[in-house]
Amino acid sequence: MLKFAANLSFLYNELPFMERFEAAAKDGFKGVEYLFPYAFGAQEIASALKATGLKQVLFNAPPAGHDRDTAQLAWDQGVRGTTCLPGREDEFKRGFMLALEYADVLKCTQIHVMAGLVPEALRLPTHSPALLNTSAPHAATPGPMRDTYLRNLRWAAETAASVGRDVLIEPINTRDIPHFFLNRQDDAHAIVKEINLPNLKVQFDLYHCQIVEGDVENKLRHYLPTGQVAHLQIAGVPQRHEPDTGELNYERLFDTIEALSAECGWNGWLGCEYRPALGAVAGGTSGGLGWLKKRTTS
Repeated sequence: MLKFAANLSFLYNELPFMERFEAAAKDGFKGVEYLFPYAFGAQEIASALKATGLKQVLFNAPPAGHDRDTAQLAWDQGVRGTTCLPGREDEFKRGFMLALEYADVLKCTQIHVMAGLVPEALRLPTHSPALLNTSAPHAATPGPMRDTYLRNLRWAAETAASVGRDVLIEPINTRDIPHFFLNRQDDAHAIVKEINLPNLKVQFDLYHCQIVEGDVENKLRHYLPTGQVAHLQIAGVPQRHEPDTGELNYERLFDTIEALSAECGWNGWLGCEYRPALGAVAGGTSGGLGWLKKRTTS
């Protein structure tokens, strides 16, 4: 049976953050993820996990900054990671060490590191022929940024391995986050293969994949058996509502994931990173969980 984790940055937004754990557990979720935990103490979150019996599945390293306060400030200012940004290596490392501290307390084995945004001076014009060649490496990956990205990822994976943690990278569509450095599954998997460390893996978000490149089912069939995919995320396309809305046939995709799991032993979680169609109103998340009840009771 598939394992679904509630993303508490997206779901139950009618409730204060610390009350969302109980709401998720009552709705039948067994795991949780979210963008960042740094606005709260690690022990406070650990207590909520223990009280509800939920497993902490995933969270992000700080987008920038070096402590809890500066991490939140960076996100509010639009920073979306420093992993690929030359000159900010020390900042990246300090933020990642903070993430490891939280992961230890929360007993979380997976940390996602956001790549970052391509600086304006390095962005290719939208009419560039390189942007039309989808079989080539992504156009907006200049050499120094890619080199920095690989060095930081190698350091993070080696550091995380010493304490039993996995580092995840995620291709994100440039409609939701314009100019994000990493956008395609093939690029992400090529980077993981190049670095070649067993605890560096891909976070495969089906929503982002459909927007950027499509062909989601075939990509699942290709990549899940490689062992390089640690985590999946789901949302309806294009509005990022419940997975039973929009153009993707999630019932078919869930069947595909279950079949692949049986064949190749994949045992990851599916993070529910979507915005409830009913919005941040009382019962808005719970009211849209018919798809989950159907999947977990069938």
